[in-house]
Amino acid sequence: MNNKKNILILNTGGTFSKVYNELTGELIVPKNNDAVNTIIKYSKLSKVLVDGLIYKDSLKMNNNDRDKLVEYINNSDFEKIIIIHGTDTISITASYLNRKIKNKRIILTGSMIPFSINPIEATANLMMAYGFINNCKKNNIYICMHGLIKKHTKINKNRELGVFQ
Repeated sequence: MNNKKNILILNTGGTFSKVYNELTGELIVPKNNDAVNTIIKYSKLSKVLVDGLIYKDSLKMNNNDRDKLVEYINNSDFEKIIIIHGTDTISITASYLNRKIKNKRIILTGSMIPFSINPIEATANLMMAYGFINNCKKNNIYICMHGLIKKHTKINKNRELGVFQ
């Protein structure tokens, strides 16, 4: 059996990873991959490498952060990459990556509810992205949210309803 890792899961933070800070009463993005690693562990996925970069709420992400993503991805041997990203600027990052990265299959996903508060949305979105990337044959930039996986230009966050469409 081939146990080679063939999918990179790159965590940038976002609501997906947020945890409650007991001292300040705020939700913060920790500089770790605990939420992703927990999902991977209990889903028994073995052919993935989890790494972290940036660890920010997406509202605080800027093009310098996106350049770090581009550099990391372009220097990676992985062709299949899932990026955990905050939902507020996921579309901006997807468009940015689309202009700067070729020959990779990238899915951006996230969660509007932190895994630490309720793991269902984060787990569902990550597992759907994992299933899709394993079966998709076309390199492109996709977004996976709320039961949908579409090319990044075909899906948007409806801020009035609080869902991706």
